[in-house]
Amino acid sequence: MDQILEKIQHIVKLLGLKNPRFNVDEEHHKISIVVDDEMNQDQTIVILEALDHLFNLVLHRAEKPIFVIDLNYYLKERERIIIDLARAAARKAMLTKHEVELPQMNAYERRLVHVEIAVHPELKTESVGIGKERRVIVKRLE
Repeated sequence: MDQILEKIQHIVKLLGLKNPRFNVDEEHHKISIVVDDEMNQDQTIVILEALDHLFNLVLHRAEKPIFVIDLNYYLKERERIIIDLARAAARKAMLTKHEVELPQMNAYERRLVHVEIAVHPELKTESVGIGKERRVIVKRLE
């Protein structure tokens, strides 16, 4: 893994990101990178997607498992927002006894919602829609 981390550090250096710091969590297959660059959300997403693609190509060629890449805690914050949204939907479904439809999400974000709602025995979730239009519906069990 050390050789792969060196390659990843080299890619980040080539991108010119300032003062990168790495945290590798092999158990959970996550690599967090914190840099000193000032970036808006769109820039962070573009760089994050590029890094994720490049890093996982390196890992694939080395026959290593895929890792989730996070840049400046963007994904960690996004996960917190999705979980908060799931909890709010759970409360609303319980109070109103109506289903609550969440906005479209990627597969990972939908999974976060399903896992969060699974702890509520009186609720269930369902993914609906096709492709990028997929979203989760939170329903109260009858």
